[in-house]
Amino acid sequence: MNHFSLIAALSGLALTAPAFAQDAAPPPLDPQAAAPAAPGDSAALQGSAPLEVSVTGGISAPMPIAIPAMPTAAVASTAAGSTDVLGRQLSEIVTNDLRNSGLFTPLSPGQLRPIAFPEVTAPGFEYWGGTGAQALVQGFVRANGDGNLTVGCYLYDVFSKVELTRQGFVVPPSDWRRAGHKCADMVYTRLTGEGAYFDSRVIYVSETGPKGKRIKRLAIMDQDGANHRFLTNGQSIVLTPRFAPNQQSIVYMSYVNNRPAIYVYDIGSGKQRLVVANASLTFAPRFSPDGRSILFSMAQAGNTDIYRVSSQGGAPQRLTNSPGIDTGGSYSPDGSRIVFESDRSGGQQIYVMNADGSNQQRISFGGGRYATPVWSPRGDLIAFTKLGGGFRIGIMSPSGGGEKLLTDDWQDEGPSWSPNGRVINFYRSGRGSSGKADLWSVDLTGVNERKIPTPLDGSDPAWGPLRP
Repeated sequence: MNHFSLIAALSGLALTAPAFAQDAAPPPLDPQAAAPAAPGDSAALQGSAPLEVSVTGGISAPMPIAIPAMPTAAVASTAAGSTDVLGRQLSEIVTNDLRNSGLFTPLSPGQLRPIAFPEVTAPGFEYWGGTGAQALVQGFVRANGDGNLTVGCYLYDVFSKVELTRQGFVVPPSDWRRAGHKCADMVYTRLTGEGAYFDSRVIYVSETGPKGKRIKRLAIMDQDGANHRFLTNGQSIVLTPRFAPNQQSIVYMSYVNNRPAIYVYDIGSGKQRLVVANASLTFAPRFSPDGRSILFSMAQAGNTDIYRVSSQGGAPQRLTNSPGIDTGGSYSPDGSRIVFESDRSGGQQIYVMNADGSNQQRISFGGGRYATPVWSPRGDLIAFTKLGGGFRIGIMSPSGGGEKLLTDDWQDEGPSWSPNGRVINFYRSGRGSSGKADLWSVDLTGVNERKIPTPLDGSDPAWGPLRP
């Protein structure tokens, strides 16, 4: 172990190098072989020192890290702004992402001197060592002749004076912020061994108006709240939006003509199609991991059970048949099992079953009630809302062991996992008739709790996978 080891209440993961694909041409640079070189120092780019990163139990002070503004060789005007301004904004995105993780303490801008373009691959280690930074992130921005941008990102060990890793990204101007998130993901995965999660999006229900007469619209944004936009106009109430695995569509519940039904919304075209008609009350739809089917709950003849239907529609298949209310189904990452809540034992508890509905077993046995269970994308945990003395967000293993509550407020509910399974989004409601709902996040330590900025009130967030 060396001075780069992070100590956090997280379990270790094998490091996986993220691939950066764009939504549109041109193709990305190969992050392993084509990190763009700054002029005059090709030798400095060769080789990365081996580094063992240990992520073990407990939590210590966040790591000091320096992220100076990214220079440009020649200031150029682009569709996203001038390259010198973009360099400052990109470093701010990396800074904010790493700070929000709770594992890093970026030095304040007042502590950082500007760097010249040739320094990107030849850092002044003596200077950076004097700032107290243990790690250094440097990069550059370049306007390409085809209108796209190249962003280079380099991570250095300040004390060992070696380059740890680097990646380069070619992006259209409209996606320039993604290069910042990808750079932050590179640093995060290299220094913690955890999977990436910054280059991802969140959908949620945007709310406004009196508590008993809320206008609710679908909204989508980057995980840090940027690039926010509304998807529906609020004419019909919308609930429980969830991403499709390919992130091209959203399944949700809507009260069109005041009757509940399940729809799939295509993000690209803005069109929606009906999947389950409003024949009876339906709840909480969610895609299977392969995107071919949708879980949901439906009330028929006074009984509520979990059903599965093709994502193209058709006849639903009933998976549970108990006298209680069964709802909130969520697949395991491999699609082999489903976690759900049921009050068949007299109060809301968490159950798991095979994907075909067989082998139903209760896994929650603590005091109080449990709701909205969601399987972690890593498969190792289940997040839930704990009811009893307030609403709190908690986690447990798929066998029901290791229960841990992460929040302690009056009404926290609706957990949703980050792509790497280390952070949870949820919404927090205020007390009384004027109480509003806001989006929050908390990591598995339970100490890094953070409010997520939204233009209006917000509820029921769903965190999408890492962007392709």
